Amino acid sequence: MFTFCPLQGALSESTASQSLLELDGGVKILIDIGWDEKFDVGKLGELEKQVPTLSLILLTHATASHLAAYVHCCKNFPLFTRIPAYATRPVIDLGRSLTQDLYSSTPAASTTIRQSSLSEIAYAYTQTAVTAQNILLQSPNPDEIARYFSLIQPLKYSQPHQPLPSPFSPPLSGLTITAYNSGHTLGGTIWHIQHGLESIVYAVDWNQARENVFAGAAWLGGAGGGGAEVIEQLRKPTALICSSRGAQKSAQSGSRIKRDEQMLDMIKTCVTKGGTVLIPVDSSARVLELSYLLEHAWRADAASDNSTLKSTKLYLAGRNMSSTMRYARSMLEWMDDNIVQEFEAFAEGQRKANGTSERKEGGPFDFKYLRLLERRAQISKLLSQKTPGGNSATGGRVILASDMSLEWGFSKDALKGLAQDSNNLVILTDRPTMAGDGSPSIARTLWEWWKERRDGVSVEQASSNGETIESVNAGGRELEIREARRQALEGDELVVYQQWLATQRQLQATQQTGAAGSMEGPADVVDDASSESSSDSEDEDGQQQGKALTVSATMGQASRKNVILKDEDLGINVLIKRKGVYDFDSRGKKGRERCFPVAIRRKRNDDFGELIRPEDYLRAEEKDEDNAEGGNVTAEDDKLGKKRKWDEVAKGSAGPNKRGQNGRANADDGNGAGSDKDGFIPDDLDEVEDTEPKEPTGPSKLIYNTETIQVNMRIGFVDFSGLHDRRSLDMLIPLIQPRKLILVGGNHEETMALAEDCRAALGLDGDKAIDVFTPGIGVWVDASVDTNAWVVKLAEPLVRKLKWQSVRGLSIVTISGQLLATAKGGESTAERDDEDEQDAANKRQKTEPSSNAVALTSTALTAAKGVVPILDVIPSNLVSAARTTAQPLHVGDLRLADLRRAMQGSGHGAEFRGEGILVIDGSVSVRKTAEGRIEVESVGLPAVGRRNTLYEVKKAIYDNLAVVAGA
Repeated sequence: MFTFCPLQGALSESTASQSLLELDGGVKILIDIGWDEKFDVGKLGELEKQVPTLSLILLTHATASHLAAYVHCCKNFPLFTRIPAYATRPVIDLGRSLTQDLYSSTPAASTTIRQSSLSEIAYAYTQTAVTAQNILLQSPNPDEIARYFSLIQPLKYSQPHQPLPSPFSPPLSGLTITAYNSGHTLGGTIWHIQHGLESIVYAVDWNQARENVFAGAAWLGGAGGGGAEVIEQLRKPTALICSSRGAQKSAQSGSRIKRDEQMLDMIKTCVTKGGTVLIPVDSSARVLELSYLLEHAWRADAASDNSTLKSTKLYLAGRNMSSTMRYARSMLEWMDDNIVQEFEAFAEGQRKANGTSERKEGGPFDFKYLRLLERRAQISKLLSQKTPGGNSATGGRVILASDMSLEWGFSKDALKGLAQDSNNLVILTDRPTMAGDGSPSIARTLWEWWKERRDGVSVEQASSNGETIESVNAGGRELEIREARRQALEGDELVVYQQWLATQRQLQATQQTGAAGSMEGPADVVDDASSESSSDSEDEDGQQQGKALTVSATMGQASRKNVILKDEDLGINVLIKRKGVYDFDSRGKKGRERCFPVAIRRKRNDDFGELIRPEDYLRAEEKDEDNAEGGNVTAEDDKLGKKRKWDEVAKGSAGPNKRGQNGRANADDGNGAGSDKDGFIPDDLDEVEDTEPKEPTGPSKLIYNTETIQVNMRIGFVDFSGLHDRRSLDMLIPLIQPRKLILVGGNHEETMALAEDCRAALGLDGDKAIDVFTPGIGVWVDASVDTNAWVVKLAEPLVRKLKWQSVRGLSIVTISGQLLATAKGGESTAERDDEDEQDAANKRQKTEPSSNAVALTSTALTAAKGVVPILDVIPSNLVSAARTTAQPLHVGDLRLADLRRAMQGSGHGAEFRGEGILVIDGSVSVRKTAEGRIEVESVGLPAVGRRNTLYEVKKAIYDNLAVVAGA
């Protein structure tokens, strides 16, 4: 059984992606936890209900539309941190950098408390209607974000893995997940899920074409894979879940080269007039492609004789960009082969330069021209550097700034400072989508203006290839910009928040049933203990596995005036939650109601001993540097008996043993700005002080300030989305040959258009048309594998002849027999079963078909109703004919790594050489083809030490397979 439900991102303009897969046995897999720029917590309501039933979580891309809500769920949903999550290493590291940038850039990401919950609290405590709106939840700090992402288990590409289930999940029954490269982003993943007969391929937002930084998707073998067939692991799945976004986009010849040239020509035509180019980008994924392209374009221009970009400054603005680029420098092996070759050439040049006075420059992400800006004061200083004529005092400028939606981040600040100058240009790199509530983002509004072309188009000639460059005039239109900020709570709103927080903790403590440290005093007004209790609690009651363990569900069950839980609501926990209560009647109770609520801390062990906490072994670059600005020791770190970190003594002392580079580190501003790691000379942008007002850290609410600006700057568009187009979809989906196709991740028009094309291209599977599903949000579809199964009884003579073989925990046997059915008039099935059992008890053996037994064909078996089929031995007169038709089968999947281990265990030398070829004793080579066939070749050397290597290799191969023939 396999059912699928999109929770977000289906038949919608929103790019947020959330999908739920339910497999046989109740196994539920959540793929992606995306959000859009509105951060509407109401869209996570269905996910919150599903949390107690989830088995594991898979993440595909390090973008806001695929994992922006992950930290919110970890902090605010009980039990969420106990669900195992899996992703590739780049998705984990870049996702952490993206989330830290998100929460530090806009308070709207913290989300507000639901109005219905606040109304119940206000009415219960004050008996009057108190207006408390947009009260913010406590935002996670950088340490919490790092800890949540450290819980994600990293996987490599093409690495089959059998995941661990959550504590409240049914057994996974051999579930295997495998990650493959999807292109589009660094570490982007196509998931292959194998469970029983179900082979599911989940491919959302992939790109088959190679780019400057990212390799193409692994459909045809990955980077450099020019095969005409899809690789075996991804071919002919029982279900393919594919995104339809971009289905109406037509491919262009030489699209990557033409795209890059169009971007550079559009920049040159603007900066030659002294204008400023603003390119909104994300802060974790596609920014790597753009930053690499522009940096190397500046390098190539500087080396040419007629330089046009020599006086143009290049900036990359984002609060956490230094972390993103540091991660990129350490993940070159996940990029395209051209990046690896460039790094190898750079490393070779560095090796030759050792011992000389010069230092070779030019690594793939060692920026020489791209300047990083990570403070708002630097952006303000940069935008204020203008001459009275309106042009930049230093020539043209190019600013890459996050975020691409222009709803948060430095891109919004840059837009407000550049909008009034008609010489400036904003270049959109992707088709912005609508939010889930239908309201357009700022980028969507600009894109609509670009499509309308109401105020004219500026057409200029490109100097490189002579093509025309078009940019749309905004024409002085007014653009409304909303700025979100925090405001401290006061008066009745603060009281309502405190009571809501106290009730929330009490309910969570009751649900967790005795987890130590799950409650703090309500006067603390910091709601960050709920995630601690959800991750530390180890005792789970089977009676509660099917319940919705959420605060909203519990609040809905209680009456409006019964917010404070009574003794009967607390149950056995009344002994520790109420003072003066020493007795509890446990008669007739079940489960935990019969035991005293003592929390026993159990060590989590597996087959190899005690589990290791990954957060204890984080690399230095994975830890947040923002807390190192002042070097102050918090009250928690100052407790007696708490171990100090290695660098705490150095921070507080300036003795003679202090290293010399500490002064250089202290001169940094803590955010990475002003660092000369990329070879930049400190200038006036480093000396500016950040005068941004501090936002309240305590309980606060979200308020919006609306500002209307006049837009005179020009608008351009270059498609840098890096997504599949119509040509890729039409070519690859028929090659994949899925039995069922599910389309998600696109708007209604492009999804329906692609569905019609796929129905025509896929044709028939046998005599049945291929099912193409286009479910909406919250709609379940049944995409189970089509099987025809009948229940038969095996006769005792046949059972005694069966010889079972074991392959990887499965017992396999083939049967050659005759299918019979006893015709017993109008007797019921139960009566016939009773008589069959009585015959078996009397040990009456049948050697020939009886007079009242008839042989059944498959057609007759399908048409027959109320007939009990029996599989019996073949009569002696048909044995010779049946033996000639029975063909031996090889069952199992041989892994060359297992064969290598087996041969080394038997004393042979075995090692991998070349492209996945296993060489044994230097004379026998074993390779596995894309179709799964095993090819064994020998050079014909004589046997070594009376052992023939070729024969022993074949024997080891057959030992790993089950050779079954007719019984």
